[in-house]
Amino acid sequence: MAVPKKRTSTSKKRIRKNIWKKKGYWAALKAFSLAKSLSTGNSKSFFVLKTHKEKKV
Repeated sequence: MAVPKKRTSTSKKRIRKNIWKKKGYWAALKAFSLAKSLSTGNSKSFFVLKTHKEKKV
């Protein structure tokens, strides 16, 4: 089994961690954007059936 010989530097570890965090940030941003477009009805990637509720007078 391959084992690293030297310890990873703090700066390299921090860089990798920031890249990992940034991926999560962009995924959350895309999800929020898609949810916003679905709620306003401007979505081009999903077809949402709209139901009309009748008002009782």
